Amino acid sequence: MGRDEKLVRVDLGARSYDIRIGRGLLESAGSEIAAVLPGARLAVVVDETVAGLHLSAFSESLAAAGLGHTVIKVPAGESTKCFSQFERLCDEVLAARLERGDAVVALGGGVVGDLTGFVAASVRRGMAFVQVPTSLLAQVDSSVGGKTGINSRHGKNLIGAFHQPALVLADTAVLDTLSPREFRAGYAEVAKYGLLGDADFFAWLEDNWQAVFEGGPERDEAVARSCQAKADVVAADELESGRRALLNLGHTFGHALESAVSYETERLVHGEGVSIGMMLAHEFSERLGLIDAETVARVHKHLSDVGLPVTVQAIPGQLPPVETFMDIIAQDKKVSRGALTFILTRGIGEAFVEKGVDPAVVSEFLKEKLEA
Repeated sequence: MGRDEKLVRVDLGARSYDIRIGRGLLESAGSEIAAVLPGARLAVVVDETVAGLHLSAFSESLAAAGLGHTVIKVPAGESTKCFSQFERLCDEVLAARLERGDAVVALGGGVVGDLTGFVAASVRRGMAFVQVPTSLLAQVDSSVGGKTGINSRHGKNLIGAFHQPALVLADTAVLDTLSPREFRAGYAEVAKYGLLGDADFFAWLEDNWQAVFEGGPERDEAVARSCQAKADVVAADELESGRRALLNLGHTFGHALESAVSYETERLVHGEGVSIGMMLAHEFSERLGLIDAETVARVHKHLSDVGLPVTVQAIPGQLPPVETFMDIIAQDKKVSRGALTFILTRGIGEAFVEKGVDPAVVSEFLKEKLEA
């Protein structure tokens, strides 16, 4: 491990794996993968945008380590997480004659990681899987924990499987190529870890977020602390039967917003939906008497300071009526026997799972927010 590299271990017994974090890891990716999966042949899934930026360096690293590989390119964007692309990738992995002992690699952001992981979970009833996340959101969230899947017309991530990677390589230098909007969107997931369970981390982010954006050692620190927070939760609740649901802070509202705009990323990307969703979760918690206005204002200030949207009015174009949102929320993965489940909070770092939330109260709250 390099001197400046950070290591987070996801402790899941026989399925445990490392998350390696640091600048320049793409150059050594081949040797890192070969050490974990000696002799494996690879199918590398990459979207067209990331391919133009990072595929050459990654392929050179694999070749230098003697790893034979096939490259499969997919279109960039949320619409790629669909049945047709899933079918195509499964077919191409099989056509490349990869065996169960070989591996599928996701080189890209959360869309590529989710889709590729589901392919790895499905082909030959399960192949090894490696995550090489190239967005901040993927590095701190979607690449860790084994959630894989695609979207349905009924909602986001409703079809998929839990399938843990064998290794996660988070090269923080590649984040320099992200647009400001993409980086901010990923930062929403970083802030989430402070808000849901670590008040000290949230305070650290309030003091250091500019350095995180600038790419100094604070960026690696923020990624590592976020990954450690998620690793701890996943180790305690791998299949989201309880505590892991906390990681969905802001996501029930956020996913509904994404679905309501038909996943049009020109209007709203995932991290922006999460930012608005976290704000709504805190405002809803205030409505229920769980937190005070000062706490809500503190969250609002920090998300606004970094340039993230905090109201539904920040989404361009017209939004559907509240009934549409309630229909989407009713399909949320946390719904149990028709009862709504929300992640609420009693303060910074004090999120909790609340089951059986009254849909009428949610509907009234959302109607006010949509009409504000």
